[in-house]
Amino acid sequence: MRGLSSREARRLMKQMGLKVSELDGVREVIIRMEDREIIIENPKVSILEVSGQKIFQILGSAKERVTGKAEVRVSEEDAQLIAAQLNVPIEEAIAALKETSGDIAEAIMLIQTRRKLS
Repeated sequence: MRGLSSREARRLMKQMGLKVSELDGVREVIIRMEDREIIIENPKVSILEVSGQKIFQILGSAKERVTGKAEVRVSEEDAQLIAAQLNVPIEEAIAALKETSGDIAEAIMLIQTRRKLS
């Protein structure tokens, strides 16, 4: 089976309603997540249009950068439970919960360990 020539490929894509184009002049693509970024410098970007939707294809070398830990939301009930259980101020319970990403058991163990070390 022989491969398609570029002319045949374009004709077939047109029949299927596909449109491909290059995006010129792109210097950098950044994908941002809560706690990190993926940076692609000097990428080659192609756009494939299908049924009104655009698909971006990005080729290039990627590097990853950590942007910081996502803010942990602490439940007031969890903080009150720990504060009452260990007889500590609510602020200490909240800090321990944030440090342990909201894990109650781990926060309790953290506070108890700190007490032993003091």
